Amino acid sequence: MTAALVRRGPDGEGFHIEIGEVAAIALGHRRLAVIDVAGGAQPLYAADGRVAGVVNGEVYNFVELRQILEQRGHRFATRSDSEVVVHGYAEWGEQMLERLEGQFTLAVWDTRVHRLLLARDRMGEKPLYYAERRGALIFASELKALLCHPDIALDIDPRALAEYLVYEYVPAPRAMVRGVCKLGPGRFVVATPGEAPRVQSYWDLPFVPGDRLRDMNSAARTLRAAIKRSVTARLVADVPLGVFLSGGLDSSLMAALAVRARDGDVDTFSMGFAEPSYDESPHARRVANFLSTKHHEYTARPQEALALIEVLGELLDEPLGDASIVPTHLLARFTRGHVTVALSGDGGDELFDGYPTSQAEFLVGRVVDHLPRPVARMLRAAVDGTAAKLPVSTANFSLDFKLKQLARGMDQRGPRRHQAWLASFLPAEVPGILTRDVAAELYGADLYEIIDTRLGHCASLNAADQRMHFYCKGYLGDCVLAKVDRASMHVSLEVRAPLLDTRVIELACRAAPALRSRGLATKRVLKRAARGLLPDDIIDRPKHGFGMPIAAWLRGPLAELLRDTLCPARIRRDGLFDDRAVSAMLAEHMAGTANHRKPLWTMMAFHAWLDAVSHSDPGRDAETRR
Repeated sequence: MTAALVRRGPDGEGFHIEIGEVAAIALGHRRLAVIDVAGGAQPLYAADGRVAGVVNGEVYNFVELRQILEQRGHRFATRSDSEVVVHGYAEWGEQMLERLEGQFTLAVWDTRVHRLLLARDRMGEKPLYYAERRGALIFASELKALLCHPDIALDIDPRALAEYLVYEYVPAPRAMVRGVCKLGPGRFVVATPGEAPRVQSYWDLPFVPGDRLRDMNSAARTLRAAIKRSVTARLVADVPLGVFLSGGLDSSLMAALAVRARDGDVDTFSMGFAEPSYDESPHARRVANFLSTKHHEYTARPQEALALIEVLGELLDEPLGDASIVPTHLLARFTRGHVTVALSGDGGDELFDGYPTSQAEFLVGRVVDHLPRPVARMLRAAVDGTAAKLPVSTANFSLDFKLKQLARGMDQRGPRRHQAWLASFLPAEVPGILTRDVAAELYGADLYEIIDTRLGHCASLNAADQRMHFYCKGYLGDCVLAKVDRASMHVSLEVRAPLLDTRVIELACRAAPALRSRGLATKRVLKRAARGLLPDDIIDRPKHGFGMPIAAWLRGPLAELLRDTLCPARIRRDGLFDDRAVSAMLAEHMAGTANHRKPLWTMMAFHAWLDAVSHSDPGRDAETRR
């Protein structure tokens, strides 16, 4: 199982195996050495060996916690940030989690009481999968490591497959393999012999509607100070470190604060495309020149991207329909040639209402929410008809694409509308793309149910707060952060996101909704916090998005691979999708009468993953997938 994680941890491995009369435990760890390179090997121990633990990720406030623990009599054996986890557990038990600031998954074993603690960081930057089989709790950082265990079979969960088609990822706690769970962000599992594992939350987005920040200037100053502290904490490393720089607000702000914290000694990394509508490299270059960073620029050649797509299944640990994983991986691979750790701007759009869907909400949501549903459906049909008359374009965020996506959500409300805007498939479209047998297992299922379930945990009734909760708990945690983790760890690059610091999140939650966005103006308080650190034209430029010209490539250099992946014989062999429906969609896209890049890529990514995990074990044929 640990051998499957060698890319995540190429610098060493360690094991703790304990077999007793009451319980047995086996912990395995693969290490990417970042702090205390020479002495930080895992597993780590505390309380005279009573507590053993393994940690994937980083604890950023480890110096502060170490001082507290040393004052209470704990003696540390390493300089590793992860060692505070085992000592913290020995001192505080499960409450230790509330003190940790970082990106991590962890497993801690208490020998004395035979208790296992599994936990995941607050926002879900690091993954954790687990399953119960024959009285054992089996867990790993990646699904492919879990599949190495002889009791975990490759058995596709139809509900997970359907949710994947709708969301382009499998929402936690479900996983693509039946009976396997993903631990959600801010949650932990406690397991003891003879008892069912207990899963509960230790943290959620801290909305306090009665305690709002309303003054823009004061909020911006406080926010800038919090982000500055967060950036500084995430610059601690015993290995080379840099910053991803797209030229957008979020990554540019991270670079600006890193330059100040390190007196200008900062490497920045960006990637460009030959296709102008996808290329942000001139903006990144402008920011790098403004900040005087040591800038490294990589222009993605189509051949490299296409070669990566051909082995996409090896990159995916679980199906992910976000095509930007390809350029993200290319950027990570380029960056890893220079550094071991990189800062990113992830989280800014979710925390500060930065997506174009927020502007669509202002333009459309307020109107359709006051219309009877039949009238809203008529309006949707009218917008859809107008979009259908426009020429089909493969440009980034083309008008026909935006209008068609806009129409898809006009008869929904709240976060369900936003999911429709983001989707490859609407719930009503899913049964038509699946075989009858698979669709039959979904009879009566509400594929938007997870949205309502998560919303039930939101501490605010404000529509803007609930929208933020939806994006953070779903799109950010299950898609964006999963994409970055898989794309970067595949080349052993650690990516850190300063905007996901708990204090920054708390400020975003306390900010009055109008400070986050008002009208068509998005990320208002974050932009105010960046004034004076960056050029105004960089701060105010529209969101671009990080993607690649997949629609055009699927009709051109990727056409043969797409046809081979989604050919009728292969589709029938797998027994999951309806080959006639898939072929019809493929024919429309190739003829240029429709732009089906999102659903086609989503299905292609699934089959690439399925082929990769099937071929990793030759004994698993098509029958074992169902």
